[in-house]
Amino acid sequence: MPTNSHPLFGGIEGGGTKFVCAVGTGPNDIRAEVRFPTTTPEETMSQAVKFFKQQEENFGKLASIGFASFGPLDPHPDSPTYGYILPTPKPGWTNANVVGMVRSAFDIPIAFDTDVNGAALGEWKWGKGQGLNTFIYLTIGTGIGGGVFVEGKLLHGLLHPELGHIPLPHDRTKDPFDGVCPFHGDCFEGLATGVSIEKRWGQRSATLPPEHPAWDLEVEYISHALTAYSYTLSPQRIILGGGVGQLPHMLPRIQQRTQQLINGYIKSPAILENIETYIVNPGLGNLSGVLGAIALGRQALSKN
Repeated sequence: MPTNSHPLFGGIEGGGTKFVCAVGTGPNDIRAEVRFPTTTPEETMSQAVKFFKQQEENFGKLASIGFASFGPLDPHPDSPTYGYILPTPKPGWTNANVVGMVRSAFDIPIAFDTDVNGAALGEWKWGKGQGLNTFIYLTIGTGIGGGVFVEGKLLHGLLHPELGHIPLPHDRTKDPFDGVCPFHGDCFEGLATGVSIEKRWGQRSATLPPEHPAWDLEVEYISHALTAYSYTLSPQRIILGGGVGQLPHMLPRIQQRTQQLINGYIKSPAILENIETYIVNPGLGNLSGVLGAIALGRQALSKN
């Protein structure tokens, strides 16, 4: 079996629609990568384990594995449900012990956190979060979630931040849509995901031209959320990812509207003069998640 002169890490980006697994050390060293649909916990995790076993035959033993997953989840190692997916709308995944399934196959350190916290860590190490102490990584796509990096470390608290479920102003005259969140209806995620766009307008967001009124609503909801995060968390930067969040025609409009909503209250050049470097798209593009998982793996090794 091959051996590594330098530690090699496994990364799992566990999404509600698909899993991405990779082996490597960072953006310039991804040795292997695989993508497969998210089905049942048993089938999905067995595919991940099989991939890593195959890569160990090719490249040698992994030093650790980072697992950045959709949630809600329990990220606290001292908790009896650490490594579990908590009650979730994803059928079949509630109370799945996903870390246990990986740990049964590998006797190495395994780090576990939310997919968005993982992406935030990846952006801090290699992307647009480099050199910052406090910032937010927000993804807007099929769902909405946010990873929060505060004073040099990922924020967890009671469980972990749920930036997608904050309440927003909802003018039902302009937008009578009830929202799609099964828990809250018209929270941020209920109003502004790709799913909500499709259900509200009857077509997928990818088919809507930039001048469609859907995007006026989207800019308004996203900008209100970013304004709330700017007040409450005081981030040095907000990184906006996901399929909807990275649409080229959206970013300038979100920057401008957020600046208008803050209305000079936060007296910082970052917002008053340099909003285009305060609200940005990811430096790692669509690789923030899986590279963030590898970053989690690196962090797990350093703690052992």
